[in-house]
Amino acid sequence: MRAFNRFYTNLIGALDYSRHLHAPYTLTESRVLYELAHSPRTDAADLRTELSLDAGYLSRLLGKFEKDGLVDRSPSERDSRRRRVALTARGRDAADLLDERSREVVGSLLASVPDGDRPRLTEAMRVIQGVLTPGAERPGREDVVLRPPAPGDLGWIIQRNAEIYAAEYGWNTEYESLVARIIADFAGDHDPDAERVWVAELAGRRVGSVMCVRDAAPATARLRLLLVEPDARGLGIGDRLVGACADFARETGYRDLVLWTNDVLKAARSIYQRHGFTLVAEKPHHSFGADLIGQDWRLALHDARPER
Repeated sequence: MRAFNRFYTNLIGALDYSRHLHAPYTLTESRVLYELAHSPRTDAADLRTELSLDAGYLSRLLGKFEKDGLVDRSPSERDSRRRRVALTARGRDAADLLDERSREVVGSLLASVPDGDRPRLTEAMRVIQGVLTPGAERPGREDVVLRPPAPGDLGWIIQRNAEIYAAEYGWNTEYESLVARIIADFAGDHDPDAERVWVAELAGRRVGSVMCVRDAAPATARLRLLLVEPDARGLGIGDRLVGACADFARETGYRDLVLWTNDVLKAARSIYQRHGFTLVAEKPHHSFGADLIGQDWRLALHDARPER
């Protein structure tokens, strides 16, 4: 953590902030101006608490700002013992200039980051902030969003299927090859009105996926590649994905929705059963470096809908 702190403070110029932004304010002074610009009716006590500043240091800093015509201080309307601090027109101009310079610096920094790495970067920042925030709440079911795939998502589906099944079941690259072929077939030639992929997103992070494609059998759709990230399980994401797939197949006019899975995938099989799938066939096989029992499941789409 100390190594990261040294790296990041150097990267953003925290130790020489005024030169970094070409502005006559230190990092602390800039933070105070920022807070005042975004909270126009702020008491000095609130400002001290928000920024964890020493009372004497903040008082001297505000005195300097007042002398420079950046702030006005007056008795608080809520409590005459407290001092209200507000930016003057000159102070707002200074805050706006700092905001503009900060955006330019961040823009220059991100310009060197490839587009494909930017989601990873922002997600890493969210993770650090969430983990180190006392009392931070874990995202709930209502925070999960299902969306169509964006550039990079299909590659992510291949990668995460390979990594997760290798880690949890010891499957080899034969499985990765199978997933890659399924995704390549979909990406190369699919009917957008009758075939679809969903990506589950939580707090800006991909946490699951599923796809619905046309099967060889007449009026039949096939559910493929249901996946939920291990640390996102328990939020009903698998149910949401299977439900979206079944609803889409039903509304598109398919009569049946089928899938092939393996007996070791107990959590997934429980989801399928909750949605009304029934087991129609089983067959032992050796695939992906393991002895497995493959299973075929079927859902009659125009039967009564299961409760979810």
